[in-house]
Formats: sequence, C-alpha cells, structure tokens
Amino acid sequence: MQNAINVRGLVHHYGNHRALAGIDFHVPPGEIFGLLGPNGGGKTTLFRLLSTLLPVQEGEVSVLELDVGKQQAEVRRRIGVTFQSPSLDAKLTVLENLRHQGHLYGLSGSELRTRIERLLDRLGLTDRQRDRVESLSGGLKRRVEIAKGLLHDPALLLLDEPSTGLDPGARHDLWRYLKQLQSEANVTVLVTTHLMEEADRCDRLGILDVGELVAIGTPDELRADVGGDCLTIHCESPEELASRITKEFDVTTKVLGGTLRIERERGHELLGELIERFPDEITSISLGKPTLEDAFIARTGHQFWDAEPETDTPRKRVG
Repeated sequence: MQNAINVRGLVHHYGNHRALAGIDFHVPPGEIFGLLGPNGGGKTTLFRLLSTLLPVQEGEVSVLELDVGKQQAEVRRRIGVTFQSPSLDAKLTVLENLRHQGHLYGLSGSELRTRIERLLDRLGLTDRQRDRVESLSGGLKRRVEIAKGLLHDPALLLLDEPSTGLDPGARHDLWRYLKQLQSEANVTVLVTTHLMEEADRCDRLGILDVGELVAIGTPDELRADVGGDCLTIHCESPEELASRITKEFDVTTKVLGGTLRIERERGHELLGELIERFPDEITSISLGKPTLEDAFIARTGHQFWDAEPETDTPRKRVG
C-alpha cells in the first residue's frame, strides 16, 4: 500500500536562513499524524509545502502518489486544507459558504446539496446552516472550516493548528469527529500543533525543532524513550546546585530556565535523598512520569515554550 505522504531530504531556505534541514518521514493511509513543535520550529513551512503554497526547493515531496513539485493542480484537487487563519465569509450563512466552496470545485445541483447535507449532519451544523457565520462561536466556525475542506471528498486532510481559539469542549468535539473520519472514511489527517494535549491524540508524531525532525513515533514511544521518572527542582542558584547534585549523586542534571530537571529510574528514592541533602537550597521539587514535553526536552536540550514570534525563524539550541 502506497503512503499518503512521502517526504525525503526536504530542505527549504528563506534567504540565508534554513527553515527545514533535510526532513524525512512518511504517513500511511488512514493515519492521524501530528507535527509537534514550538514557534519557529519549521511546522508552518512544512505545512505550506505540503499544501502547495510554497515551491519545493530541494528534496522530494509526494502526496497521494502525486509529485507536489510538479503536479500542484492535481494535488489541490485531492487534498482538503484548513488553515489557522479563518477563511469564512462572516456575512454569509453557513450554507452559503459551503455552496460557494463547492462551486470552486465544480460541484453543483443535487450532488452538491447531498454533500453539504451529509457534512452538516456529521458536524452537527444542520440547525445552524441558515445562521450567518459572524453569529457563530469559535468552535462552530472551526467546524464550518473543516466542512469546507471536506466538501470535495479529499483523501488527505491538512489541518494547521486546528484547535486555535477553541475551548476544551469544542476541542474534544473536533477530535471526536477527526477520529470518526478516520474510522469511517479512512481519511488521512496531518495536523500541526504546539499543544501537548492535541499531540497526544495523534497516532504518530514528528517533533520539529529548528528545522530538524528530531524524533518520530507514537506518543507512548516518545515518552518511553525518556525513561524513568522526571524530577523538576526549583531553587535560587540552579547552576551551582546542578553541579553539586551531579558530583554527589552521579546523575545527569539539566538546567532549564530557573529549574533543574533529572531523569532517573525510581525517582522517588532520589527525591527523598535530595531533600535530605539540600533542604535549604531546594525551594520545591516535583516528581512525575515522562510527558511529551519531557520527550521534547530530551531530544532538543531546551524547553518547548519560548518568546519567539509565530514564524519559522532561526533559534539557537540550549544545552
């Protein structure tokens, strides 16, 4: 069975800045695949390349067995895309937005009506079809955006930060529907996200950082790679305390911002020893099983969140 997405040796530059540095991955049919990364990691560039908005500079990208670099028009007919920025006409009704979308794909008459009715029913929008988009909540607007992307029955749905602006309830409903699409229609879904909760719902994840794909696997596999427990220590002098802990306990201690992080089997035992040995230096200490953020830190050496703007701009690694 051919993959829905194949990416090999993908490199992309903006002037002298390399936004993607030799990306390789594939997505089999029917999978929900997530691209997880902070701002500036390369998600936006990769999404734009897959959706044919940017030309392929170096490497190979195929979508549904079509060459993205050479068959852009055919790729666009076969994929559905929901961008982070709204694309709805707020002054039109839900139904009017969907009709105009269908016309762009050459749909009309009974076929278009049938498709719209089916999507309105699936997405719980039937009773809102006559409402103007400007009157809808953020969650309902997002559902209309997805309905637009699915109107022409694409085999691949690309979603850029799909939960942007949604409350927890709307986010849950969105993912319930994506899972329904996967199971009932075998639609392949690629999602870009910076939300750990959202990433955890994907079948597999690719972690992007500074233009590199630093890890790929299921959420459980990525967490398991960290190993053991994770201790987070808050203190006044992290560099000094890290040196002393490393020397006395022979463990690897990472300084991240104003905290120390230690990965260790049977971390609860070390926790007690640390409190006993450094009662005055430690302000607080917590213990937990590895999270996806821990997996990110283990692969990159720095924390997920930073103050970078939401563009694929260069960042230096920490540690």
